[in-house]
Amino acid sequence: MNNTVKTLDKDTSDKVSFITFIVPEFAKAYKMNIQSAYWYLKKYGGWDFLNKHWWALHTDNLPYALHSIYEICYKNGGQR
Repeated sequence: MNNTVKTLDKDTSDKVSFITFIVPEFAKAYKMNIQSAYWYLKKYGGWDFLNKHWWALHTDNLPYALHSIYEICYKNGGQR
C-alpha cells in the first residue's frame, strides 16, 4: 500500500486559493449565486482569462480585478 501524500506546489496552491476567493466575490459583486457565476465565467471566457492571468489579477485591488474579468465576459457576449 502506497501512503504517499501528494501536495500541490506553491504556485498551484496560490492559484487555487485565488480562484476559490475570486469566484464568490465575482458572484457577490454581480448579484449571482456562486454556481451561476461559475457558469457565466465559463460561457463568456472569464474562466479561461482567470486561469491564464490569475497571477496579475491577484495583484490588483479587488474591484479592478472583478471589473477586468467582467469586461472579458462582456466582450464575449455576457450581459451587463
